[in-house]
Formats: sequence, C-alpha cells, structure tokens
Amino acid sequence: MRILGVDPGLRRTGFGVIDVMGAKLSYVASGTIVVPTDITLPLRLKVILDNLRQVVEDTQPDVAALEIVFMNTNPASTLLLGQARGAALCALADRNLAVHEYTALQIKKSVVGAGRAAKEQVQMMVQRLLMLDGVPSPDSADALACAICHAHVAPLTEKLEKMNYQSRTSRGRSRVRAGRLLG
Repeated sequence: MRILGVDPGLRRTGFGVIDVMGAKLSYVASGTIVVPTDITLPLRLKVILDNLRQVVEDTQPDVAALEIVFMNTNPASTLLLGQARGAALCALADRNLAVHEYTALQIKKSVVGAGRAAKEQVQMMVQRLLMLDGVPSPDSADALACAICHAHVAPLTEKLEKMNYQSRTSRGRSRVRAGRLLG
C-alpha cells in the first residue's frame, strides 16, 4: 500500500509518501509546497490544489492521510488553515483517493509514543522509522508522520471493522432464527 500524508498549511503544505509492506515502511518522496504570501487567498488555495494534484499524479498513492485542523487561539488563523485543508481535500478527492483523518495528538502518539511530542522528536522518529540519511524538514516530517500513523492504524481499523461486521451479521442471523422459532 502506498500512502500519501499531508500536513496542510496556507504558507507551507507538507507532503510525504511511503510504501507499506506488512510491517516494513519505505520512504518514497516528500517535500513542502511553499505558497507565496503576496498573492490573493484564492490563488494561494489554487497553488495548494494544483501542487497536490501533481504530487498524486507523480507518486500514485493508494490512499491519503490528512491532519485534522485543531482549534487555534486565533479564530481567523483557524479559519484560514481550514481553507488550506479544504484545498488539500479537494485535490485528493479530485484524484479519487480515500482520505483518512487524524489529529496531531493521534499522529504524534503513533509515531513518537507521546501525544505531546515536540516537532524535533517527530522529525527524529520519522528519520529513524524510514531510515532516512538526514532529518526531514518540519513540514515534510509532519506529513510523513501522518502517513506512518495511517500505516500503523489501518490494519487495526480493518480488523475491528471486520469483527464489527461479523458481529452484526451473526446477531442478525440469531434474530431471524429466533423469529422463525417463535413464528
């Protein structure tokens, strides 16, 4: 499975792509989309949209993982970040990718083992987990961490969904049998 992780931002949007084969994680690509600040908001959002479309086209991921926006102390900043996130979601949806969303706390806990980890800790763990030669930039590291989080969470989620489906199916059969017995 190839996973594209995205760390959306209106100034800098990080992306990271990894391959997952069983428990083995392999680095594919990463980078930062630097959005010019001297252009209008609609054009800034278009930069994110167009560049993420190109990343998807170039790397051909099977699935995407995106960081969920947290409520900032400044509502205006939160709103702007949400718009950047929306542009990223549109780029991924435009390429028909399933998108899984994780909070920063979930991502840090999955990668570092502590939900309140510092950015430097995330960078170092991403470097170690993917056996990179150097420390990735903060935006790339956050995006790669998001992809790693999905790699860790997806197998468990699939198993739980399968168990839940089987449980619902077996309960449904029991009711039908009980209904026939009473009928």
